[in-house]
Amino acid sequence: MNLRHFCRWACVALLLSSGLAWAQKEIPTARELDKSERSKTFGSYTVHFSVFNSAFVPPAVAEIYQINRARNQVLVNISVTETKGDQTSLGLPAKVTGTAKNLIQQLQTLDFKTISEGDATYYIAPLRHTNEEVYNFAIEVTPEGTARPLEVTFSRKLYVQED
Repeated sequence: MNLRHFCRWACVALLLSSGLAWAQKEIPTARELDKSERSKTFGSYTVHFSVFNSAFVPPAVAEIYQINRARNQVLVNISVTETKGDQTSLGLPAKVTGTAKNLIQQLQTLDFKTISEGDATYYIAPLRHTNEEVYNFAIEVTPEGTARPLEVTFSRKLYVQED
């Protein structure tokens, strides 16, 4: 497998992998215990979201996409799909903005970077944190060709990755 194919596979795996939840030690809020939220549907559009430690990104992939790998930094990963009949698109181009607020109301604007791999587009934003810090995320996604943003909110308890 050449590096390009490996990078494509790794990025798509990051996008679609809900199996990283155990490794990232995400602790759901009481609301999430019932729903296990990883996506939210708005008509034919679905916004997918995850948060994972940046140290999980392989060094070669991090270098290609200029991702800083750190034990105390997560990546907020957003993608949007559209379902038309039996067909679901992978990741659609969109405008993605958002904020992360901790429990003492410190607000950070998320700076999303566009990652395009073949037909899939998704968005990642870094966020530094302390151990066991809880963040409330507010994300707005406006799929290309639409005017109204799709609003997603979720909470995560973040952990510093152990050595």
